[in-house]
Amino acid sequence: MSDSVASAPATGFMGVRLHINVDHVATLRNARGTPYPDPTAAALECLNAGADGITAHLREDRRHIVDADIESLRAAVLAARRTFNLEMAATDEMVGLALRVRPDVCTIVPERRQERTTEGGLDVVGGATDLARRVRELASAKIKVSLFVAADARQIDESRAIGAAQVELHTGEYAEGHPGELAKLTEGAVRALGHGLEVAAGHGLTRGNVGAIAAIPGIVELNIGHAVVSDAVFLGMRGAVRAYRSAMGTQGARG
Repeated sequence: MSDSVASAPATGFMGVRLHINVDHVATLRNARGTPYPDPTAAALECLNAGADGITAHLREDRRHIVDADIESLRAAVLAARRTFNLEMAATDEMVGLALRVRPDVCTIVPERRQERTTEGGLDVVGGATDLARRVRELASAKIKVSLFVAADARQIDESRAIGAAQVELHTGEYAEGHPGELAKLTEGAVRALGHGLEVAAGHGLTRGNVGAIAAIPGIVELNIGHAVVSDAVFLGMRGAVRAYRSAMGTQGARG
């Protein structure tokens, strides 16, 4: 079998799509100011191993992914006929960039300069007016809009009300072992599906905890980044992606 991207499977394990976030390949590159490792090269390795799509977060402070990465990733993923998901804050700058680059999906996330990583879900209820305007701008350009939210009924309801096509449920508290989180995520998925929203999930997922999330009925996509890049140190990028494919079929017990 050829090693070309086109030879890799086009659908996720057990029907759940696996998107790999390559932000922390850029973190490693930027630590020394070198041109390597290249996030686009990493993305192609992931796609060759069977990932369904690539995710990258262009932060306001450009602490890892930079504008040139977004251009390169978009071109590479488009050529591979897979999905490119741009994570971004709800700002005029980011909407303008998205309208120019035309990712397949824009996932709007909360962002604060001082945070180490995204710390919670988007406050859709509190920011509904501005968010609705930006969702309309992106959707009018035929870009699928996803909102990164907690598994909270009000946030999910408002996501549908302002026109999102998808919600990505924040799994951070589940990943930290908080009791009851798996049940909340399951309830959130049911509520989102009832509104006709597509349901994704992500944040803090590892090989050890991803199985139970992949098994939640209605979740069709997982976004995983830091843990995949970390595991790639020992397994290689392709090996890490394949390991997560396998783990997604193992139902866990945490929650």
